[in-house]
Amino acid sequence: MTATKPRAPRRRAPGRPGPDSPELRPHLIDAALTCFVRDGIAATSLRGIAACAGVTPALLNYYFGSKLALRDAIFEERLMPAMFSLREHVIAAGDDPNGVARSFVQGVFSVVERAPWLPSLWVREVLCEGGAFRELLLTRIAPELPQLLAGRFAQAQHQGTLNPGLDPRLLVVSMIGLTLFPAASAPIWRQIFQADLGTEVLAHHALALLAHGMEPPHAL
Repeated sequence: MTATKPRAPRRRAPGRPGPDSPELRPHLIDAALTCFVRDGIAATSLRGIAACAGVTPALLNYYFGSKLALRDAIFEERLMPAMFSLREHVIAAGDDPNGVARSFVQGVFSVVERAPWLPSLWVREVLCEGGAFRELLLTRIAPELPQLLAGRFAQAQHQGTLNPGLDPRLLVVSMIGLTLFPAASAPIWRQIFQADLGTEVLAHHALALLAHGMEPPHAL
């Protein structure tokens, strides 16, 4: 009797992960994120996400069951890690107000480099009324980081190292306005000015404005 030659394991062709691949779930989350950023969460269907991912709606339903579950997965596995990374930048900055602002600005643009979808998702699903992530962000992330920043700025004012004419809370708002807004609208300004407005350029501009405005009068 001739021995049967064992079959070599079948290799997966390059492309999207197969239905039994450990890479499939992250692939589906990425596809959902692409659709949510492009069309908004409310306007996105599971069928549309499945088409973007190159899978059947049944397979998408098997992994997540609902668009709400996909939204929650993106929040927990994409948005929360990005926000925690930014928080670590700020905590490590110490008490110097310029150092805090620099850590925040550089932290935001560092996160944007790794997660270019963040600014658009933030504008659409957090800032806009009815955004799907607004309530989650307000209850899970938002109170701590802005209050931490405002507290450090208030302390710096008390010590005379920050412009007393600034409201520490609105300084936080200004820093967000100088980072996430320009990052979200950068493609528009690149076309208008025909210039490279990458994260390094945006960070340099934001820090230059903040450094001048934050200086106490005696330092000017």
